[in-house]
Amino acid sequence: MVPPDIEKTVLELPVEDRLELARRLVESIVTPAALTEAVALGIRRIEDVAAGRVQGLTEEQFRDALR
Repeated sequence: MVPPDIEKTVLELPVEDRLELARRLVESIVTPAALTEAVALGIRRIEDVAAGRVQGLTEEQFRDALR
């Protein structure tokens, strides 16, 4: 479990810094050899949405796409 003070500090970071931290955390868990193109693509897509380069789906659009 993450101590509350660390969580609070991290969540107050700018989006770009949180994305970089998230990338580093994923890479620390998944060995570089196992970091597949699918994971890398997922990270890029999250970054695109977070940076406003693409618009994410609304919850309704997401649920409709699952049907």
